[in-house]
Amino acid sequence: MHFPTFEKDQRRILHLLRKSGPLSRSALATALEISGTALTRLSRDLLALGVVEEMADSESQGRGRPAVPLRLAAKGGYAVGATAHKGLLDLSLVDFTGATIATHHEAIDPIAPKAFARKVRGLTHEMVDRHGLLGQRMLGIGIAVPGPSLSLAGDRWSVVDVLPGWRDAPLREIFSAELGWPLWIENDANAAAIAEYYLGGLMRDFSTIVVLLLGFGIGAGVIVDGRLVRGQFGVAGEIGCLFPGDQPRPSPLDLLAILRASGCDISSVAQIDLAAPDQAPTIENWLDRAAQQLEIVANTAFAWLDPGAIMLAGTLPPPILHGLADRLDRADLVTMLGQRRPPVRVSMLTGSPITLGAALLPIHALSAEI
Repeated sequence: MHFPTFEKDQRRILHLLRKSGPLSRSALATALEISGTALTRLSRDLLALGVVEEMADSESQGRGRPAVPLRLAAKGGYAVGATAHKGLLDLSLVDFTGATIATHHEAIDPIAPKAFARKVRGLTHEMVDRHGLLGQRMLGIGIAVPGPSLSLAGDRWSVVDVLPGWRDAPLREIFSAELGWPLWIENDANAAAIAEYYLGGLMRDFSTIVVLLLGFGIGAGVIVDGRLVRGQFGVAGEIGCLFPGDQPRPSPLDLLAILRASGCDISSVAQIDLAAPDQAPTIENWLDRAAQQLEIVANTAFAWLDPGAIMLAGTLPPPILHGLADRLDRADLVTMLGQRRPPVRVSMLTGSPITLGAALLPIHALSAEI
């Protein structure tokens, strides 16, 4: 099925349903400040496209004949997200509501872009077939890359050097030739921000958020008024430049190196354990130092962006992310609003926010408010 396009008010309807959940036509018309007649026409077209649906009578509340709420239709379209990091390939298949249908995690050797695209194509076809989605509307594929864009067109990226042949390669051309679906490529921190915004409950309460991704290194994704911020040259959120790689950094690889230097026999971030007696003292010291470093980032975010929340996400175990969040919440951070200060939260998503966010890129492009 073809990739749908929507007029401005149709996109506003999709955005509001994604944000607020099911709403009646009258509630939609009131919230969007459009006439009931116009809302009826717009909703009729969206129903015909299959991207919204009416709730069944048994799901509606009230006596008599209540107004039938509209909601997003899961079958309105499907999208795939993929990412590769050192030693790992990750895929997610989602429906139009953003719900995860299937995931695939695979340990792999470092992989070149063309081989990555071929593998993603094969795995995607397997997932689509296995879940009976052949012939359904496939909205596209989002790919998250660990590194900033080198061009405004987003076709070349400064990908970390553990992925051979990715840096400054024509990734859009390579991926498009292999995959054959509409394609989005995005920085991994921006992808994580999209996932946290839509799936992490932030969209309901906040229009502006900052997501700090502690992944291969450290980066940030910023959403302002529901829009992903890329900046003039596409490198907004590249906060790693505040912490040179030859000095101590608030990153997972930095913590792993410190633990190894202290005598801990571990080889990956997944083995970091705050409950392990031989690791705990080193981790606690690192948390104190890393939280002080991240105060710079939090204070800058508060002063420039006025976010509703700052979210911590990434590959570190949840107890360590919570340790950072607790320290930042106790810190004497800047504020212009007395005791009102945006909360620092820890991601609660099941699965990689990077891969989930990559899968949501086609959906965000369709229904983000404009």
